[in-house]
Amino acid sequence: MARLADYYLVVTYDLDKRAEGEGQGRILQRFPEKDWEDSPFPQGIELFCQPSGWQLVPERQPASFFVAVLTDINSERHYCACFTFWEGLDNPQLQKAAGEVDEADDELTVVQPAKVFAPKSLVLVSRLDHTEVFRNCLGLIYTVHVDGLTVPMETVVGNLLTCVIPIAGGSQRTITLGAGDRQVIQTPIDDALPVSGSTVAQLFRQLGIVNVLYLFCAALTEHKILFLSSSYQRLTDACRGLLAIMFPLKYSFTYVPILPGKLLEVLSTPTPFIIGVNSFFRSETQELLDVIIADLDGGTVTIPECVHISLLPEPLLQQTQTLLSMVLDPELEVADHAFPPLSTQPSALKIQDKEIRGVFLWLFARLFQGYRWCLHIIRIHPEPVIRFHKAAFLGQRSLTEDDFLMKVLDGMAFAGFVSERGPPYRATDLFDDLVANHVERIRQEETCPHKVMNHVKELAEKLFKNENPYPAVAMHKVQRPSENSQNNARSQTPFPMLDEVTVELFIDHAAAKLKTAPPVVKAELMGMVPSGPPLGDTVDRNGNVMANSARRLEVVRNCITYIFENKMLEAKKLMPAVLRALKGRAARVCLTQELNQHVLQNRAVLDDQQFDYIVRMMNCTLQDCSHIDEHGIAAALLPLVTAFCRKMGAGITQFAYSCVQEHMVWATMQFWEAMFYTDVQSHIRALYLETEEGEQHNNHDERDGLGDGREISALELASEQSRLWPTLSKELQTERVQKEESTVFSQAIHYANRMSYLLLPLDTSKNRMLRSTGLVDVESVSNSYVTNSIAGSMAESYDTESGFEDAESSDVANSVVRFINRFVDKVCNESGVTNEHLKALHTMIPDIVQMHIETLDAVHRESKRLPPIQKPKLLRPTLLPGEELVMDGMRVHLIPDGREEAMGLMGGPPLLPAEGAIFLTTYRLIFKGTPNDPLVGEQVVTRSFPIASLTKEKRISVTLPMDQFIQEGLQLRSCTFQLMKIAFDEEVASDLAEIFRKHMHKLRYPQHVQGTFAFTVGQCGKMVVEHKTKDKNQSLKTLSKNLVKSAKRTIGRQYVTRKKYSPPTWENRSSFQSELDEDEISVSEEVDQSSLTLSSTMRSSDRQTMSNVVERACCRDYQRLGLGTLSNSLTRSKNEPFRISTVNRIYTVCRSYPGLLIVPQSIPDTTIQRICRCYRQNRFPVVCWRNPRTKGVLLRSAGLHAKGVVGFFKSPNTPASGPSQADSISLEQEKYLQAIISSMPSYSESSGRNTLSGFTSTHMSTSDSSDKLRQPKIGALMKQVMGAKEEAPGNFSRGALGQRAKVISLSQPKVSGKARNTPRGKWGSIRGSGRLSAYNPDVGTRLAGKESPQPNGGPSEALFLRQQKAYLYIIGDKAQLKGGKQDSFQQWEVVPIEVCDVRQVKNSFKKLMKACVPSSSTSDPNMSFLRCLEESEWMALLHRVLQVSVLVVELLDSGSSVMVSLEDGWDVTTQVVSLVQLLSDPYYRTFDGFRLLVEKEWLSFGHRFSHRGAQTLGSQNSGFTPVFLQFLDCVHQIHLQFPMEFEFSQYYLKFLAYHYVSNRFRTFLLDSDYERIELGVLYEEKGERKSPQVCKSVWDYIDRLNKKTPVFYNYMFSPEDEEVLRPYTFNSNLKVWDFYMEETLSEGPSYDWELRDQQERTAEETLDKADCGGPKSQRHIVWPCYDSLSKVVPDAITKLLQDLQSLEAELGQTSEKWKDTWDKIKAAQRTESKLESKPSFSSSLLMSSNLSHQRRSQGVYLQESGVGSSINLAMDHETSATSTPVAGRPSTSTLYSQFQSTESENRSFEGILFKKGALLKPWKPRWFVLDKTKHQLRYYESRQDKECKGVIELADVESVIPGTPTMGAPKNIEEKAFFDLKTTKRVYNFCAQDSQKAQLWMDSVQSCLSDA
Repeated sequence: MARLADYYLVVTYDLDKRAEGEGQGRILQRFPEKDWEDSPFPQGIELFCQPSGWQLVPERQPASFFVAVLTDINSERHYCACFTFWEGLDNPQLQKAAGEVDEADDELTVVQPAKVFAPKSLVLVSRLDHTEVFRNCLGLIYTVHVDGLTVPMETVVGNLLTCVIPIAGGSQRTITLGAGDRQVIQTPIDDALPVSGSTVAQLFRQLGIVNVLYLFCAALTEHKILFLSSSYQRLTDACRGLLAIMFPLKYSFTYVPILPGKLLEVLSTPTPFIIGVNSFFRSETQELLDVIIADLDGGTVTIPECVHISLLPEPLLQQTQTLLSMVLDPELEVADHAFPPLSTQPSALKIQDKEIRGVFLWLFARLFQGYRWCLHIIRIHPEPVIRFHKAAFLGQRSLTEDDFLMKVLDGMAFAGFVSERGPPYRATDLFDDLVANHVERIRQEETCPHKVMNHVKELAEKLFKNENPYPAVAMHKVQRPSENSQNNARSQTPFPMLDEVTVELFIDHAAAKLKTAPPVVKAELMGMVPSGPPLGDTVDRNGNVMANSARRLEVVRNCITYIFENKMLEAKKLMPAVLRALKGRAARVCLTQELNQHVLQNRAVLDDQQFDYIVRMMNCTLQDCSHIDEHGIAAALLPLVTAFCRKMGAGITQFAYSCVQEHMVWATMQFWEAMFYTDVQSHIRALYLETEEGEQHNNHDERDGLGDGREISALELASEQSRLWPTLSKELQTERVQKEESTVFSQAIHYANRMSYLLLPLDTSKNRMLRSTGLVDVESVSNSYVTNSIAGSMAESYDTESGFEDAESSDVANSVVRFINRFVDKVCNESGVTNEHLKALHTMIPDIVQMHIETLDAVHRESKRLPPIQKPKLLRPTLLPGEELVMDGMRVHLIPDGREEAMGLMGGPPLLPAEGAIFLTTYRLIFKGTPNDPLVGEQVVTRSFPIASLTKEKRISVTLPMDQFIQEGLQLRSCTFQLMKIAFDEEVASDLAEIFRKHMHKLRYPQHVQGTFAFTVGQCGKMVVEHKTKDKNQSLKTLSKNLVKSAKRTIGRQYVTRKKYSPPTWENRSSFQSELDEDEISVSEEVDQSSLTLSSTMRSSDRQTMSNVVERACCRDYQRLGLGTLSNSLTRSKNEPFRISTVNRIYTVCRSYPGLLIVPQSIPDTTIQRICRCYRQNRFPVVCWRNPRTKGVLLRSAGLHAKGVVGFFKSPNTPASGPSQADSISLEQEKYLQAIISSMPSYSESSGRNTLSGFTSTHMSTSDSSDKLRQPKIGALMKQVMGAKEEAPGNFSRGALGQRAKVISLSQPKVSGKARNTPRGKWGSIRGSGRLSAYNPDVGTRLAGKESPQPNGGPSEALFLRQQKAYLYIIGDKAQLKGGKQDSFQQWEVVPIEVCDVRQVKNSFKKLMKACVPSSSTSDPNMSFLRCLEESEWMALLHRVLQVSVLVVELLDSGSSVMVSLEDGWDVTTQVVSLVQLLSDPYYRTFDGFRLLVEKEWLSFGHRFSHRGAQTLGSQNSGFTPVFLQFLDCVHQIHLQFPMEFEFSQYYLKFLAYHYVSNRFRTFLLDSDYERIELGVLYEEKGERKSPQVCKSVWDYIDRLNKKTPVFYNYMFSPEDEEVLRPYTFNSNLKVWDFYMEETLSEGPSYDWELRDQQERTAEETLDKADCGGPKSQRHIVWPCYDSLSKVVPDAITKLLQDLQSLEAELGQTSEKWKDTWDKIKAAQRTESKLESKPSFSSSLLMSSNLSHQRRSQGVYLQESGVGSSINLAMDHETSATSTPVAGRPSTSTLYSQFQSTESENRSFEGILFKKGALLKPWKPRWFVLDKTKHQLRYYESRQDKECKGVIELADVESVIPGTPTMGAPKNIEEKAFFDLKTTKRVYNFCAQDSQKAQLWMDSVQSCLSDA
């Protein structure tokens, strides 16, 4: 029972204590005067009566009522019901003014009313919350006063204060205050359930579903919530509603439904709260940054930006929202129905309120289901101590990721929930019932809202019944004040003071009565709280059980069995699968169970390897455990890691825990607490089970029945014990308390030990735990593992600062002691351990730790002695002859990069990561090893690249999946499109890795080009590495430099001048080389200008050099092209337009040009020396090719110097003050160009400039037809090339040009000379302002052959005077051609184009490498291969180069000459010029021609290979720029489009691409002929070689190889004479070169053939050894990234040639060269294809095509690697371009083909003969039929065969003669059985079964012949 009201008081306005405008209240009277003992009087009630402040008002206001809530120091809530009315009084302001006139102002600003009204409040303070009852009671008191009822006020108040009602139990009480009133109070049935009236429903109405859910989640996750409203009662109701839906959690923070204005600073408290404030103070709440504000009147909830509210987990959130909308807005569901039900009104507010609360109860039941299974009971007596195992709960519910639940479980409310609902023996309520008995129902119904709704309605009914146990209550009778009395004059009388004595008497009287009354005891029903069904193994978050987990568990079990049965090889194979499986939770649980069984079977002592495996599995299991260990894996492993061990000799044992310490779970306090409590619970359970069994063993059977055959849980035991507790005697009780306490204490000691095991590292001098952010609640620790003896053997390299060992180790001990102490304090205090015990523990812990440290030291010492783990042995790489190791192999791991094939993502087992060694040789960087995956462990993985191609090296840190060490590694990228990511094994010391890097750098960037492999090959490798002999003394160094300068020159001389140059023997060479190295002489030093001319170093006459130069490739080519001979000037015929000039023979004119140059006949050498100064690098225009048909020439030069441009284009008639030098030079330049133009027959034949006569030169007219075809194309091409980058390739400009520049085909491209006099447009008004409209429109029109309008506006003469095309086009760089004017008379035109800068190429190449060989795989769509390829712009650059080249080809083919004059003349110029020659001249598409082209245009004309390839230290900064690679890629693109035009294969191009950067050959070293001569490299190839195995020139090497193998040959080569190729150049026509993408992991790059042979040999040897095994499969798996496809799957022709060779070898014949064989076959095939009656489809297709360009390029497309369908494919077909049969008489077979031969007819003679096939085919038995009628010999596969295999026309047979057996003939047959049939085409060899048969055949055939 409880008092209805504790205190009654009257509060009034305090007139005495008025501050300015701020009034105060004071308590007028209070009853009772003394405080009750059980509830003290709350302070500060005056503030709460008028929360907005006490004020006087001019008008009377209606009486108001609200309930405020105060919380006292014991967190008890007191409900203050305030009833306020207003009393009039005289205005105190006026009185004051009258009293103190002198001080007041003269005029009063405001007119004050005479009467004002002051508030007066009647207040009830109660601990019960009966709002309506309070309202009625206070109203009654007011009514008594106002209406002047006869009842004395004291009686009413006395009755009110003495009224006692029950708190709960569902009773109903009628009360009366003695004023003729009667009220019925119903108490709720269950006090635990909150009473809400209709407040919850109101809250939802005001704010809406989503907003309330936000507030609900915010309150549960401890945010600050502030309600605003202008109504006080609504604030109280809203707060009460919010608390009601939080049930069963209770809100335990600041709760003030109505906060007075004076206390607003409470809002800035840091703790969470729920507070209500009047909207009047809204502005003060604006600056609160972290408060969620709910405006009840406006219906909004404002969440500040910095606040993140975790919402309910899905799908709960969605389901809850659905249910709430079904309650609040039932019409929503049927709103769209055609026939909506008649009534879908929501329930009445009171019912709706309970329905909403039902939804939240259902929600909590789902959130907390199974919570009781995660309670740990630590103590039962004297009262239960219970802890909740949060991690286990989250783990079993698979909600570890869920933010909301984590926060709720960590919150104060839940802690209260556990302490209140944890005890197993107590009264239960609705929630307990729901969460225990309805879980199954909830789970089944959760997806069906209507079923859930029914459940919610049942809950709502119970809740409603709880609040309103007696439905029909109509007994209220409370008087209200009459209407008139509120306003009449009587109410002016102030509220009377009560007689205190009377009231006190009432109260005392009632108290005395209560004491004498017997106590009303309503026994509370205590009982065991049901736990509900246990939490099953719920599925993981996404709702799917781990796939095929049964199979995985099987693997784990098998592996463990193998380990314990010592089948290590089997275990090793399963290991990777096991480690993968252990990612899943089921497998981890399975592992702990399996290991546990082995411990129980006493198998815990292991040998080294077993131990290693077990530890690895444990580490892998722990690695994925979070630090809270939600699945209890670490908990299950904890006993195991202290059980498994290995003996280490000398009585020392190492336990597994010393190898699994590196996991953060061990340093987490929560984990240890949970573990401790679990163990304590099981011990206490055991304790009571024993006592029970002791007491009850006699009635054992009953207990079994009771237990239902399952174990009694600890909670059930505890509940039973709590029930029995009051019945025990005092002694028994204390005994039990002591037993429990000592159980806890012993566990604490045990855990102190366990913790020291897992926290103290093996090597206690290294504090591993401290280093990884220490034991201070660790959140993240590196999850590396230490396995087996690594822990010991590698411990030294953990960290090398051993100077502070003592300090460190004590540090470890201290930190561990501190950690354990903190743990012990916490758990012992919570579980009630006595203080003495706690002190004992604190003294024990340091000893435990110290003792453990000592045992560990011994273990650590022993572990160092362990033999290191068996690692795969390092494989040696095969080296080239002359290649030597610089550093022996270092054990490394090759880590997968972004290429997916090797990682097994495209199928197949992963080849990477692999373990092996990295070798550094003088030539390459080689990795060789075996994959980590045991399924492919037998394969060998090789990756290598030439050290010279290394472009980038960076350090990386790598985590290996197997050993979890973070290791240092290197990422090495090479421009041969190879990437090596290596991680050094822990056995490699870090300084070794550093030495490796240094050596690598030294080899990559030698001081001088002589340090590269091509020069040092075969010399002692040491010299390359040991540069330590260098003299440190600076002055000596410089001295030696000067001394050796002269020596150097003589050396140079020796190199250059001897014709027969014999290289010094290797010994001498090495010594003098090292001499050079020591003194750091490098020829590229800047010597003074004069000494650089070669003349100073040449002793013997120039003639010798000249004869060498003549032998150079260029000269042979010039003579082939008819560009001049080197005969004396006298005998030289004058009419040759060009001559070979020797002006540069000693490289004085231009350092980077060759010695011999082609210049116009008419230009003397002196002029050349002057002209060259206008051009960059002195690279003046020289002829490099002449079109044999049109005699147009191709010239190359560098761009002009900036100053030269203007001079070049100055019109000659500008008035000059004097003939300046520039003028004369520009005139000579013009003369030079004019001389070139004059050399063209088309020009010279026109004999002079202005005649019309000579324009019909013969060759021009012959080329008309071709010109007609080609002319329009040039115009279009021109537009494309000149168009700025942004332009689409088809339109020439955006300006006025667009209309005029239409392409018109020329019918006759000749033009009268007069046309030249008309002023005409130039190639691009060279002001190129960047806008294309600045171009002169005539440029394009003239090229397109369109007339230009006459300047005088008259009709153009174009009909008969076509515009002349220029004789010479100069392709120049747009950027350089600014600001010049062109003379109207000159016959050349400048085509300005944009070229790609070298920097662009460099950057583009970098991006291309990253695209083709990414360093790491990514799922980012912006990083996909195609996207990266596009961003690299490599294809765009190829497009540009090809486009310009095709334009030049067109111009040359149309009869003009072209001069390519771009940049410095050695990059883009070289590319364009080479491609033009390749496209125009078929000779360059052969082996010899291509070699010549490269030697001439790239090597002789000085492309700077060393500089662009960054081959030496000096050029290191310039970076790698693959200009030559770009050219090869262009050739590859052309090759793809014209597969039949090239003699060489694609492989040939790849070979060059690889070796031009590899530095294996000297060919591509150095920057010009001059440098090569200076080093003596150029002509030494002619000298005899000392060591034949070292090839110095790549060309020689290719020649040799080509003789051996057809790998460079293109079988489809069948060129057409004089074919000019015009490839498509658009990006869509270009393909990515597979050179960039392919990789052969089995053997590394295939471009060093010696290695291939050696590898094949070793492979065969190993195969021979392995053969003794079981049967071998004939099948072979081909992996695209592993095997060399050309080797494993060769194309048909290569395969046949190989077979032929091997057969010849078997028969011991000398095999002929493949080329001879191939040529024979081609010849034979030509004849046979005419013979065969049925040519195969493919050959006829090839033969019949007219082989025009388009058809050829898209005709049969046999790629190198593809398997050809038949040999006929690639045969020559010059012989028959059409498919008509050979001329002559029609073949007989065609005559007879209409008759269908049958079995019987026409068979004159038949039988079996062996026939020898064509050249490559073996002898085969065939069924031959001699047919006299058709006059032919037919043969079939067999007798039954209808399909004829072949026919020999007897008409062609010349003779039949006896033959001799040849190779491959059938064995055991006499010689006479052979005979030969000779036809006009070939000889057929036959063999019969014996000599008689042979004779018969010969006779039959002979008779046929004679008949004919």
